[in-house]
Amino acid sequence: MNRQPMRVGATAALTIAAAIVVLLIAVSAIAPGTAQQPITFPQSTAVSQSVIDTVLESEGVYSGIYNRVSPSVVSINVVARAPSSEFFDEEFSGGTGTGFVIDMQGHIVTNAHVVDGAIRIELNFRDGSIYRGELIGIDYDSDLAVIKVERPSAELQPVPLGDSDALYIGQEVVAIGSPFNQPWTLTSGIVSALGRTIDGLGDYQIGEVIQTDAAINPGNSGGPLLNLNGEVIGVNSQIISQSRSNSGIGFAVPSNLVIRVAAELIADGSVDYSYLGIRGGDVSLALIEALNLPNNARGVVVSGVEPGAPAARGGVRNASGTREVDGFEVFTRVDIITAINGETITGMPSLIAYLSSQTRPGDTVTLTVVRDGTEVIELPVTLDARPAL
Repeated sequence: MNRQPMRVGATAALTIAAAIVVLLIAVSAIAPGTAQQPITFPQSTAVSQSVIDTVLESEGVYSGIYNRVSPSVVSINVVARAPSSEFFDEEFSGGTGTGFVIDMQGHIVTNAHVVDGAIRIELNFRDGSIYRGELIGIDYDSDLAVIKVERPSAELQPVPLGDSDALYIGQEVVAIGSPFNQPWTLTSGIVSALGRTIDGLGDYQIGEVIQTDAAINPGNSGGPLLNLNGEVIGVNSQIISQSRSNSGIGFAVPSNLVIRVAAELIADGSVDYSYLGIRGGDVSLALIEALNLPNNARGVVVSGVEPGAPAARGGVRNASGTREVDGFEVFTRVDIITAINGETITGMPSLIAYLSSQTRPGDTVTLTVVRDGTEVIELPVTLDARPAL
C-alpha cells in the first residue's frame, strides 16, 4: 500500500498551538500551593508463575508426543514406474511420503497414493536407519496401503491406534510427517469438522473423514494424525488448496477404518467392502416443505436404486413423482434412510462409513426408512461385495 508522506504545514502548527493553550489552561487551573501529583507510566505486568507453568505443561505435552511417536514414524522415498509416452518406453518418477509402524512384525501404514506403482520403497527411520520396504497390500477405495520392513522387533516401536468415533470438534491434534521432504516435522491444530466425505483412488468415496487445520502439505501423506494421548486417530491424506500448500483444510482417513483395512490387507492383501446399491443425497428444505417433514429431518434421500442390487432386493424404492417448490423439482414418492441396524444415519457420509467399517459382504442389515414422509418401515437387506464400476 502506498503511503503519502506526512506534511507539517499550517494545520499542524495550529494544532500544536492549540495543544499548548490547553496545557497552559490545565496548569493554570491548579490552585496555588496545591502539590502536583507525579507523572507515572504504566508498568509491564509480570506473567504469573501459574501461567508459565500452564504454557510449559502444554509445550511438554507436544514434546512428549513427539518423543514417543517419532521413532514410529518413517519417511518414505519411492521410485515408481510411470506410464510410457511417445518419447519413452518406460519412465520413472520419485516421490516422498510418510508412514507409521503399527505392530512388532514391522507392518507400516501409509497412503495408497504414496506407494502406488512403486518399484522401490525406501524407509527412513528417526534413528538414521534405512531399510527397503515390501508392499503387502493396497486399497484404492480407502487410499490406504500396508508395507512391511524386515527390522528386528526390538528396534520397532508401534504407535497405538485410537477410536476415531470418540473425536469431537475443537479437540487438539498433532501431525507428524515429511512436508516438502522435511522429515519428522510436527504441526498442531484442532479437529475442525467431522463426517466429511472425500474421493478415494477407486470408484467410491471415503466417509466420516476428519477435517483438521493442523498444517498438512505434500509429503505429509500417509502420516499420523494424533490425539494428545499419542494415539493415531487418522491418516493424513488430502488437502484443499489452490497452491498445493496448507490453507488450513486438511483431511485424514479415520482410524477405525484404518484398523479394519490394515487387518484385511495384512491377512488377505485386499479389502472387500459391502455394497448397498443406491444413489442419493441429503434432506433439503424443499423436500421438508413438500413432504411436511420435521425441520430437523436428516438421512439419505434415495434418488435411485441399482437394478438387482441389495437395496432393490430388500424393497428400497426408486424415487418418483415430482412437485415444484420455488423452481426446484422435488420427489414426492421417496425413501429416506434414517438408520441402519439402529444406528442413526445423518447423510451419505455416515452411511458410507457404517457400511465400510461395521459390515462385510453377506451381512444382513436392517434399514429404517421414512417412506413418502408418511410412514416408517424396517427393511432387511443382505449386502453384496462392491462391484467394479
